[in-house]
Amino acid sequence: MAELTIWRPLQELRREIDRIWDEFFGRVRFPERWEGFEWAPAVDVSETEDSVVVRADVPGLDPEDLEVNISGNLLTIRGEKKQEKEEKKENFYRVERVYGSFVRTVELPAEVEGDKAEATYKNGVLKIVLPKKAEARGKTIKIRVEK
Repeated sequence: MAELTIWRPLQELRREIDRIWDEFFGRVRFPERWEGFEWAPAVDVSETEDSVVVRADVPGLDPEDLEVNISGNLLTIRGEKKQEKEEKKENFYRVERVYGSFVRTVELPAEVEGDKAEATYKNGVLKIVLPKKAEARGKTIKIRVEK
């Protein structure tokens, strides 16, 4: 004898939309489902004539919980945002802040001198200044005018 199941078209539609969304973006975007959500800080990479500058948003992190490595033209930032622990009991209705470890690797647009890099932390932003190698700085060629 066959079993009867209740058909819930709206739930099936929601599941399918979630699956397509997750497939397209590569991870879950709904805050209600952030368990297991992997996070990494947003970064800006800019370039001046003499250096490459990387800024990473890492609010709430202790600079002691951050590590920066350079290997070739790859810059890797590792860290961990630790969850705040409180003694008193609280009933949470919504939790959207993410915690845990992350690793973020970015490709640098020019060759840099890693041993001369400097990193600073201010107002939740990690700023890394990487001096370019002499070959990567380019050379301006003066144009001589012939008469």
